[in-house]
Amino acid sequence: MKTLLTGGTVLSMDPAVGDLARGDVLIEDGVIVQVAAQIDAAGAGAGTEVIDATDRIVMPGFVDNHRHTWQTTFRGIGADWTFAEWDAAIHGTVKSHYRPDDVYWAVLLGRLEALHSGVTTMLDWFHCTLSPAHADAAVAALRDAPGRSIFCYGAGWGTPDPVEAEIRRVRGGLAGDGAAGDGLLTMAYGLRGPQDTGVEGLARELDLAAELGLRTSLHTVSDGIRRPIATLHEHGLLRDTTTFVHANGVSDEELRMLADAGSSVSVSPDVELRMGFGWPVTGRALAAGLRPTLSVDDVPSAAGDLFSAMRTAFAVQRGLDGGLRSRDLLASATVDAAGSCGLGTRTGSITPGKDADLILLRTDDLTVFPVTDPAATVVSAGHPGLVDTVLVAGRTVKRDGRLVDVEPAPLMARLRASRDRIAAAAGVPLDGTWHPEPKGW
Repeated sequence: MKTLLTGGTVLSMDPAVGDLARGDVLIEDGVIVQVAAQIDAAGAGAGTEVIDATDRIVMPGFVDNHRHTWQTTFRGIGADWTFAEWDAAIHGTVKSHYRPDDVYWAVLLGRLEALHSGVTTMLDWFHCTLSPAHADAAVAALRDAPGRSIFCYGAGWGTPDPVEAEIRRVRGGLAGDGAAGDGLLTMAYGLRGPQDTGVEGLARELDLAAELGLRTSLHTVSDGIRRPIATLHEHGLLRDTTTFVHANGVSDEELRMLADAGSSVSVSPDVELRMGFGWPVTGRALAAGLRPTLSVDDVPSAAGDLFSAMRTAFAVQRGLDGGLRSRDLLASATVDAAGSCGLGTRTGSITPGKDADLILLRTDDLTVFPVTDPAATVVSAGHPGLVDTVLVAGRTVKRDGRLVDVEPAPLMARLRASRDRIAAAAGVPLDGTWHPEPKGW
């Protein structure tokens, strides 16, 4: 099957391909085969589907490498919370009341939201691992959503022991989906970290991940006194397959350690600033030789689209030192994030040979018209309302501003009922008056 996108403004995010003020993209069997100023539709062959991309920016789909979609249920409830309040509320109060079906509806709606806003690839950092059934429900939801997803099994936060047996079970169940990296649903390992397992425990988890062929992700921050990255460096535990989430407060020296090891950093600017983590490390990571990536983190506290994350990271860093460029942020949300997920050869740029994970953004919308600098416009003024069309591996999953074969209303009703049941069981109000008491902070 062939699809031809014609007449769009192409932001390829591939220096070898470049940008095209007016360009065409030819897709065959889900793979990009040609990018040119003009491709003859007749020459593409009979039966080629032609998508008119006039007045559209054609660019790679966004890649979010750190999002907790099981928390979609409580969207917006924690916008005013600190991290300690969020932890007491989400992990300490409501999580224990989640049933597997609650997980399913939250993850499904969260993944569909991401697709709707142009996120074609998403790593779902799942730490509602109350039972094997909860993990299976999350996997089922990601399988039912038509996006490229990575199920990151997050150990800790109540994970039943033995963790190793559960990681092996889930990895084995995903084998048929191509969990090693050749399918749309793959797997990663969310590490607990030395604060929970000790350095020796983290080493065992890294060995298990390597044995199973899984990339890893690890939350880390520093108060300026502790040196978490340096500790791992001293024990030889930095890997080029690990993404360090947040990294607020870590020293420039530690960031260089990550760069030397080939590790990556995921910045969640909206959550980090609202919860009091400190300044995002976007600019310092670049200066240290890293290619920072972007993520949403959680929607109880922040918006669920990468347009917002790009805009916040851009404004903050420009305010700090004025050095960040808009295209840096666009790379953070596409090609660099794809590389951090081990998918750099498959997605993240409009490159012949890569899968056709693409989005078409409207340029005839009054909020961005007239578009003079496409990359700068996407970063400074883009929003989910511009996402007209989304393709994942060549399949059109959103067309004319609507998800294909998805009727949102009944899904929303199920999630609303789930939220109300959990809130009632936990004894928490849903009227904006809940201010959880931090525990142990």
